[in-house]
Amino acid sequence: MRIVVPAGGTGGARFVRGLLAALAEAGEPADVTVVGNTGDDITLWGLRVCPDLDTVTYTLAGAIDEAKGWGRPDETFTVRDELAGYGVLPTWFGLGDRDLATHLTRTSLLASGATLSEATATIAARWGLPGLGVTLLPMSDSPVETHVLVQHPDDPAGAPPRLVHFQEYWVGLRAAPRALDVVAVGAEQARPAPGVLEAVAAADVVLLPPSNPVVSIGTVLAVPGVRAALEASAAPVVGVAPLVGGAVVRGMADRLLPALGVEVDAGAVALHYGASLLDGWLVDTSDVHAVAPVEQAGIACRAVPLLMTDVPATARIAAEALRLAEAVRA
Repeated sequence: MRIVVPAGGTGGARFVRGLLAALAEAGEPADVTVVGNTGDDITLWGLRVCPDLDTVTYTLAGAIDEAKGWGRPDETFTVRDELAGYGVLPTWFGLGDRDLATHLTRTSLLASGATLSEATATIAARWGLPGLGVTLLPMSDSPVETHVLVQHPDDPAGAPPRLVHFQEYWVGLRAAPRALDVVAVGAEQARPAPGVLEAVAAADVVLLPPSNPVVSIGTVLAVPGVRAALEASAAPVVGVAPLVGGAVVRGMADRLLPALGVEVDAGAVALHYGASLLDGWLVDTSDVHAVAPVEQAGIACRAVPLLMTDVPATARIAAEALRLAEAVRA
């Protein structure tokens, strides 16, 4: 069973880990292609940082800081502190010393002429992802960076809103300013990375994990050709709601959905994706009220427990998504 998973950071990574556990429990060999969001990517201190690709890699390799959901465990920040001592900006973003090796490797490969796909494959191989049955692809080799339109707190009163990089909005400003709009800068000129459209065309199932629908899944879908390929695919596309009980479990989707005019509700997210994309949708049992309106829109919907408290719980969610995909196919 060939499975494609467009994914963002922590939520997507943990979902894929649960999916691998579900496949192993069912005795199914894993053949999973993860199309990673690169809209969070940023260049800092001359290094190209790809947070979502790295979070997926570290999580599947068992090398993630589980408490934070990103970075390496038992990390030190000596280099970050030394940079701060020099006054090198920005001071709000810190790279751990062990994590730096990944960014140095990627940046060196890119400088030598490698594409982001090639650099990602090298890093994924070091962490053993192919041996797990996982192919990790960036959504595009072209630079795409998500920016958020905000009234910046450092600007004088009356100044117009300005676009800030998503990392500054989320890490530097802690998502405090109201998001007025979200823009995937460079997406219109980007093209899907090699293998992305081919994986979608060959897929038996496509699963949308509970990643941020605006800056994770939404940015992947913004790359020309990706959404059209998913809509044209014969494979059932089943999504997992990123909200439980009308609230986020992690992240800031509740801060960004209103910027797109989308209600912070599990059913509203399904309608935002639309029946042209989704064949099935899972909501939490606390959001059972969303089942009827989603199904009225032409999307099969089930209410099941969606809290990814641990790997076995996440595996059950992934298994439910696969069962719904089979029901849709039948």
